Amino acid sequence: MPSLSPAALWPILLLTLSNVFMTFAWYGHLKYKTSALWIAIVASWGIAFFEYCLAVPANRIGSEVYSAAQLKTMQEVITLIVFAGFSVFFLKESLTINHAIGFALIAAGAAFVFRG
Repeated sequence: MPSLSPAALWPILLLTLSNVFMTFAWYGHLKYKTSALWIAIVASWGIAFFEYCLAVPANRIGSEVYSAAQLKTMQEVITLIVFAGFSVFFLKESLTINHAIGFALIAAGAAFVFRG
């Protein structure tokens, strides 16, 4: 695991923020199912632009200390954490024990990617 340098920390922060935007872009429209699909697509695309403005620098900075596989794995774990919170607090959906077990297994797999 890389030391806690700015190049190691910035990608975590930027990927977390980018995932907030992407989660809203991909799933936020589910709360507004009565709006036209084309409106959801255009709004989602606009939100996704900001996700890219954060994800691209996160990966560029992070590549100084992480491999591409580590960056992708980090992004996936962050996505699950952000999505779990989004699902509960924005969509008002419950997470079950099966979700927790599935997420834990993914996190366990991620741990292998970061093993030296």
